[in-house]
Amino acid sequence: MGALVPGALAAGGLTDLNFTLFWATLILFAIFAFVMAKLAWNPLLAMIEAREKGVRESVEGAQRASAEAQALLAQHQELLREAGRQREEIIKRSIADAEQLKADLSAQARNEADQILRKAKEQIEREKRLAIQELRGQVADLAVEAASRIVTSSLTPEAQRKLVHEFIEKLPTAR
Repeated sequence: MGALVPGALAAGGLTDLNFTLFWATLILFAIFAFVMAKLAWNPLLAMIEAREKGVRESVEGAQRASAEAQALLAQHQELLREAGRQREEIIKRSIADAEQLKADLSAQARNEADQILRKAKEQIEREKRLAIQELRGQVADLAVEAASRIVTSSLTPEAQRKLVHEFIEKLPTAR
C-alpha cells in the first residue's frame, strides 16, 4: 500500500479536480437534499415546531399559574386582613354589648330594688293604718265600756278620774 500512495500523489496533486467525481457528488448531494426535504425535513421541522410550541405553551402556562398564584396569595392576604378587622370589630361590639348588658342589668336591679322597697313601704303603711284602725276600734270599745261603767255607777269625780287613768294606762303605747 505504501507504493500506491506515492503513485497517486505523483499522478495528480491534491489540487487537481476530477470532474466526474465532482459532478457525481453534486448530483448525489442534490438527490439527498431533495429526498431529505420531501421525506425527513418537513416532519423534522414540524416536530421541532411542535416541541417549540409545547415549550412556549408550558412557559405561558407556568407564567399564568404564577400570576394566578400571586393573585390568590394577594387575595388570601386580603382575606386574612379582613378577617382580622372583622375579629376586632366583633370583639369591640361584644365588649360594647357586654357593657350595655351590664348597665341594663344594673338599672333593672336598681328598679327592682326600688320597687321592692316601695312595696315594702306601702305594706308597712297599710299595716300601720290597719293597726291604727284596730287600735281606734279597741279605744272606742274601751271608751264605750268605760262610759257604760261610769253611767252605770254613779261615780264621784275622783272615781271617774281614776277610771279614766286606768283606761289610759290600758291603752297600748304608740311608737
